[in-house]
Amino acid sequence: MVFFLVGLAATAQAQFGLRAGFNSANFSDTDFDAKSGFHLGAYYTIGSGFLAFEPGLQYSQKGYQGTEAGTGRSVDEKLGYIDIPVLARLNLIPALNIFLGPQASLLLSSEYKLGEDVFDSSEAIRGYDLGGVVGAQVKLPMGLNAQASYDFGFTSLNYYNVDVKNQVFKISLGYTFGGSSGD
Repeated sequence: MVFFLVGLAATAQAQFGLRAGFNSANFSDTDFDAKSGFHLGAYYTIGSGFLAFEPGLQYSQKGYQGTEAGTGRSVDEKLGYIDIPVLARLNLIPALNIFLGPQASLLLSSEYKLGEDVFDSSEAIRGYDLGGVVGAQVKLPMGLNAQASYDFGFTSLNYYNVDVKNQVFKISLGYTFGGSSGD
């Protein structure tokens, strides 16, 4: 009965939202160029005081681009992930919060382009990623919010047997249903 009451109290201050935005992704410790992409997903914020928790689920494009050493052919690796962040938000003032937390990611798709040739690279990369997220959010009027975040991998992707990790800078615009600028 106590768990039911705690759960009911938590959902009384919970809010659902949608978020989408721009990604700039790359692999760590490489000379590759960042790859532009997007992310799109949903979040569920629990709590409205100084500390709130926010699990989420989103599709995120990652990868890199560059030039193959030796041949000069263009390389474009496009990776599609489902990201599952669990963030802790520290509400510094009503309109500003900072956040951090762990993130699990599952590889959904991969496309490796070398010049005009296209390959599926899913066997050359680990099918999951464990990492972290850190960032800041500004709450805007009418339930809107804008945030900037940085995703960083903790585990090697073992990409073609090379130790690399995902790194993604994200800029997002979100909408919290029932939210307002003074949350």
